[in-house]
Amino acid sequence: MAKSQWSFATAVELSAALKARKASAVELAQDAIARIERHDGKINAICVRDFDRALEAARAADAALARGENKPLLGIPLTVKESYNVAGLHTTWGFVPQKDFIAKEDALAIVRVKEAGGVILGKTNVPVGLGDWQSYNDIYGTTNNPFDLGRTPGGSSGGSSAALAAGYGPLSLGSDIGGSLRVPAFHCGVYAHKPTFALVPSRGHTPPPLPPLPFDRDLAVTGPMARCAADLSPLLDVMAAPDPLEAGKAYSLALPPPRHAALKDFRILLIDSDPLLPTDKDIRAGIENLATTLVQAGAYVARQSPLLPDFAASSRLYMRLLMSLLSASFPPEIYAGAQASAAQLAADDMSLRAERLRGIALSHRDWVAASGGRTRLRAQWRELFKSFDAVICPIMPTPAYPHDHSQDQEQRRIMIDGEAHSYPDQLAWPGIATLPGLPATAIPLGLSRGGLPIGVQIVGPWLEDRTPLKLAELIEREVGGFIAPPMFDD
Repeated sequence: MAKSQWSFATAVELSAALKARKASAVELAQDAIARIERHDGKINAICVRDFDRALEAARAADAALARGENKPLLGIPLTVKESYNVAGLHTTWGFVPQKDFIAKEDALAIVRVKEAGGVILGKTNVPVGLGDWQSYNDIYGTTNNPFDLGRTPGGSSGGSSAALAAGYGPLSLGSDIGGSLRVPAFHCGVYAHKPTFALVPSRGHTPPPLPPLPFDRDLAVTGPMARCAADLSPLLDVMAAPDPLEAGKAYSLALPPPRHAALKDFRILLIDSDPLLPTDKDIRAGIENLATTLVQAGAYVARQSPLLPDFAASSRLYMRLLMSLLSASFPPEIYAGAQASAAQLAADDMSLRAERLRGIALSHRDWVAASGGRTRLRAQWRELFKSFDAVICPIMPTPAYPHDHSQDQEQRRIMIDGEAHSYPDQLAWPGIATLPGLPATAIPLGLSRGGLPIGVQIVGPWLEDRTPLKLAELIEREVGGFIAPPMFDD
């Protein structure tokens, strides 16, 4: 069965086709299901299938369309990350002891997607505890990159990015604390948006067996993924309304409009690398091509600015705060070992590895001091965005790399132009937006010399999510967007 005209269509295109009666919701769901059944034996993106309920929802969407109803996602097939609770489906986060946990109620985002008419096909694979840029676990196995099955699709929303690239619906829901929306989008050549911190309520995006209570996990967000920039905003709007159980968070739907509507009016700071964590030739070349395109389109592009916060200092601070958060769930013996290792660090050891160890052992007193540093960092970003509308920078230093499931991530290495670098140090580039809680939109920039996707992130001002989202749309028109993986373009 060959691909249909809808297999790689955008959500905007599918919505128009549904309203014009050129396709039915059932036909769209069946097309996506057929692609999953045809291709997912090789990719392994969809770890929990829910096809019967998807077809039931599609039939309900067709009936609603026949009645003239108009909802943002009505009849659109999509997937969701395994970490979201979906009533009646397994939620494991890859933890083997939780392999039989079944959610009793939908996460708030899932409730809203269903109310908006979305047709959920199933759930996408993740690494254990959402803690890797590779998506594998002992329950569901390994998800492969559709552009090269021997390489990672990214993580922790790697199943979602692979599903999008393979044509399993135009939308997916993911999450991000260490680049988990942006990194898989980068590695699979799709789009993703990390919202401003706490913009999207995360109730029900909860590791089992914890109850789905309102909770803003420090640094962490949930957000949309898509195959085109214009599809991100409608899904974000569906997800972003305040949680009715949380009083006082009424800013979610009051986001200001984008600062500009034309590319020529944007003031952009463009960064291609940094001595702390360099980027390889393919990434730098893609950014240089983007710089040329932006200048030709009339945008103001600067390549450096004293207003940009110090990358090394902010990266070290991010490592401490991130690991302080994550270590709360470490087993006692692992935590004790890390504490002992941190105590042996030399005072002048400023490596990112040392900062990660210090973060694990961080006292509450030191955490408060570190969080104060984050407050000052946010003030620096506010000053920068008085002179610039967006910062465009790398997401990761290289295109997708071969699977490496060695247990100790600190011992893994990533090769950047032939030089070995610490695998966890890659946190630095996603952290540039994560630490201050800024919105960041991941966009593709074509393929590397080896045929692997490359891209960048567009970092915007606090609560001005619509600015990087708009800029992503404008850049897509100039440089092109998603490219279907040749192995699965059928």
